[in-house]
Amino acid sequence: MRVPSSSALRMVLLALGLCAGAPPMSAAHEGHDHGNEVQGPTTATAPRGASSTDALELVAIARNGRLFVFLDRVGTNEPVTDAVVQAETPEGSVTGAPMPDGSYALDAHWSLHPGEHEVLFTVTASGATDMFPVTLPVPEPPPAAPASGASAWAAGLATAHDFQRHLKEADPLPLAIGSGGFLLGIAVTLLMRGRRYLPATALVVLVVALAFAPRAFAADGHDHGAEKASVPQTFQMAAPSPGGQDLARRQPDGSIFVPKPTQRVLAVRTVVTAPDTLRRTVELPGRIVPDPSASGVVQSSVGGRLSPPESGIFPRLGTRVRKGEVLAYVTPPVQAVDVSDMRQRQGELDQQIAILERRVERYRKLAPGGSVSQVQLEDTQAELKGLLDRRAALDNIRQQPEALKAPVDGVIAEATAVAGQMASPGVQVFQIVDPGRLWVEALSFDALAGGQDATARTADGRMLRLSYMGAGLADRSQAVPMHFAVQGAPPELRTGQFITVLAATDSHQKGLALPRMSVVRGGNGQSIVYEHTAPERFEPREVRVEPLDAGRVLVVSGVVPGKRIVTQGAELLNQVR
Repeated sequence: MRVPSSSALRMVLLALGLCAGAPPMSAAHEGHDHGNEVQGPTTATAPRGASSTDALELVAIARNGRLFVFLDRVGTNEPVTDAVVQAETPEGSVTGAPMPDGSYALDAHWSLHPGEHEVLFTVTASGATDMFPVTLPVPEPPPAAPASGASAWAAGLATAHDFQRHLKEADPLPLAIGSGGFLLGIAVTLLMRGRRYLPATALVVLVVALAFAPRAFAADGHDHGAEKASVPQTFQMAAPSPGGQDLARRQPDGSIFVPKPTQRVLAVRTVVTAPDTLRRTVELPGRIVPDPSASGVVQSSVGGRLSPPESGIFPRLGTRVRKGEVLAYVTPPVQAVDVSDMRQRQGELDQQIAILERRVERYRKLAPGGSVSQVQLEDTQAELKGLLDRRAALDNIRQQPEALKAPVDGVIAEATAVAGQMASPGVQVFQIVDPGRLWVEALSFDALAGGQDATARTADGRMLRLSYMGAGLADRSQAVPMHFAVQGAPPELRTGQFITVLAATDSHQKGLALPRMSVVRGGNGQSIVYEHTAPERFEPREVRVEPLDAGRVLVVSGVVPGKRIVTQGAELLNQVR
């Protein structure tokens, strides 16, 4: 066997001493307990206290020697900004001053001192006075970190104190192993100097085997919860700071902590659930159609060429027009055969007009002498006038175009007029719609309650109120058409726009009515609502809902009556992480 050299043995002994004096490993492998591992810091919150009555809810937050009081209504979470707030503090009676964010601020230098402080608030709002006892716990401030400009002597003194404390708290087993390794190294060195290589090598092998034996046993799933780290723990749990900034955050149990100032920014509102029996509703596809009594079409009665009105411009889409206003002209074409017939007719009329004009002139001369009666003169004059009118009408047929006029007041919804275009009889040129009078045509596949008003929801979530106008008797593709009038139609509504109609049926159901904005989607796609369980705490609740109308849903299960459910700001709360 080859005997190792003296220098090699010294390196092996040095490694042995380091391994023996090192602390036990605490690797995070499966099946082991590391309960003494250091935890990271948590988010700090300012000291706060809360109290409530049947009508009002009060939250007091201490920050930088001042106390900020937030007063809200219990049922709706609406801020109360016109109250008078007085507080009995450890330093005496203080009156709160209104702040721009709706809170009330008062001086509280006593909140800078650790301990539990009792404060009694007296609130006068809407003619009623309530008292709110609040306990405000102020924790001990965290140890201050050494300043960047501290002396090296102070830093070294702190390090020495930490090292002494570490020696007191350290496990004696690693120290004993290190001391034994050091003594074994001395023994092996003496053997090497006496050139006793074989005993020295055997001793080294034996010690190495003994040194690594505990680590082999430690990897078999034993509990390391009692092991202690040889390095002092430097990460401490962050203590609440009187001047800390409160942030909304989701708790480990899934609830959300939302400070009162953040609730004011998000405009969080709630409602107290109450059971009710309501009609079951169904969703129907529908579209916007014009009111037949407030809309019209403009068509040409004869074929002809289109020309603009006197202004020289055809009315554009969206232009408001008045009833009787000329929108365009149609000039009918005249064929060659018609021109020949018209000219022949004009010649005959001109000849007859000339004969009657001479006769009228002669009768006028003879009438004073009694040769011609006055009756004959008047009949001849009337016959002449009729021929002149027929001659003028014949000229107008060739020259006068047809005026296309607006049949109702409204705006131009459709326009196909182009200068020089040939218009066919009965073809629509303009469509006029009154945007304030629109209808909804929906197709129903279920038996609905006749005469019941309904609601509708547009694609962007806007709600429309509908008045029942009637339903058809004949099926249209296995569906019955129903007409509703839109009450207070918004100006953005357009004919042909598709909407969803929610109409009531004859059946009833029990549940809790909530606004649609209260229901949001959870991480796995389920419908959830947020319950306001504490002044600054919201908890998600899984629910099953059914449509009720365009603005509300019916909660069938998941929420019991008497709970405060968020109706405004639920989507923002759902995004808090």
